[in-house]
Amino acid sequence: MNWLYDNKLHLIRLLTGCFILLFLSACTLGVPIGGQKTDKTKSGSLKKSKYGNPSSYIVMGKRYYVMDSAKGFTQKGVASWYGPKFHGKRTSSGEIYNMHAMTAAHKTLPIPVYVKVKNVTNGKTAIVLVNDRGPFAHDRIIDLSYAAAKKLGVVGPGTAKVEIVALDSSKKVSRSAVKAIPLKTSTQEQANMYVQLGSFSSEGNALRLSKELKVKKETAVVIKPVKTGQGDFFRVQIGPLLDLSEANSIQNRLKRKGYKNARIVIEDES
Repeated sequence: MNWLYDNKLHLIRLLTGCFILLFLSACTLGVPIGGQKTDKTKSGSLKKSKYGNPSSYIVMGKRYYVMDSAKGFTQKGVASWYGPKFHGKRTSSGEIYNMHAMTAAHKTLPIPVYVKVKNVTNGKTAIVLVNDRGPFAHDRIIDLSYAAAKKLGVVGPGTAKVEIVALDSSKKVSRSAVKAIPLKTSTQEQANMYVQLGSFSSEGNALRLSKELKVKKETAVVIKPVKTGQGDFFRVQIGPLLDLSEANSIQNRLKRKGYKNARIVIEDES
């Protein structure tokens, strides 16, 4: 029966190897994730990611040990950011990276956890949700999403010296610009995500759709005039939004109301 035992042992090793390969293939080196709703426990505190918190892991020959708790954690170093190249791609924790969500990646903090990031050069601050591993480039301590990097003034230079302070995940953390209502001017400049229901060459048609949506108790409806190579158009949209989870929720709600063409769009900021 030795052959049977050897075959079983070989199968166990094969399955173990496949699991490791699947885990590593889902990881994106130095690329954070975000944009999906984060799980919370009944008490309201953040729930640890099932796949994002191994006791340790190895990248490029170096072993990293994941912290059990972020309580009292602070760190100073260089921040970098990532953009369209990874937008919409699946990452190691199974979520989808959204460059317009306020997220980040860290090598050893437990996932997920809120951290306050301060650009020590200009004094700007932002609260982001750490939900992936990275960056693994030399001397980098955190990778910021495009939205977070823009708020902190990191997009232009590409990197910046920052200070990180972990926040208490058992307490409610307030983050700006994640509402399905018109945003204040100070945050509206950072918001360029909308749910679009139609684009019309006739302003009258756009107005009729806008009134219809308001009758159906949809708020934050805007009509946006745009000039294109094909002429002038009037886009009927809901927003602006910065949170992909909320945009998906609004899109699904509109489709249930019969607006099958509702889609999420990212407006050009130029």
